[in-house]
Amino acid sequence: MQPRRLVLVRHAQAGAAPVDADRPLTDHGRQRAAAIGAWLAAGGLVPDRALVSPARRTQETWERAGGGAAPAVDERVHDNTVEALLEAIRETPADVSVLAVVGHAPSVGELTAVLDDGTGDPAARQDVSAGFPPGGVAVLEVDRPFAALAPGTARLSSFAVPGA
Repeated sequence: MQPRRLVLVRHAQAGAAPVDADRPLTDHGRQRAAAIGAWLAAGGLVPDRALVSPARRTQETWERAGGGAAPAVDERVHDNTVEALLEAIRETPADVSVLAVVGHAPSVGELTAVLDDGTGDPAARQDVSAGFPPGGVAVLEVDRPFAALAPGTARLSSFAVPGA
């Protein structure tokens, strides 16, 4: 059985707005989001499903990345906690093989570290531990249904900041 893949994306660079949820991508952020889409496509990582925060910057990141799957907007992604992200991910239908989550710091980076079983790419692990910048993408391989995802049950296979 081919492993499932969990693609964790921190939204690309955002500008300012009076309300945090309304912050749009900057020009640089729009370019970075398009680079994320190209990187995913080149790696054969076209998601079947995408969980996206309702914040404008995450919506725009996913739209520009052109990830294929229509976004499932989930407030728990905006809650920005590891627990809320895991809860949302565990509700993923069993037939999904590639799931993208487009969220925020610090939860996206923290979840990457929590899920990693330590057997994956050492350079990717080092990059994630150095910080998860805007537009960063972590790919984890999961050998179980997303419903059974728990700490230490995924293998970090790559980390990139496409377009950097």
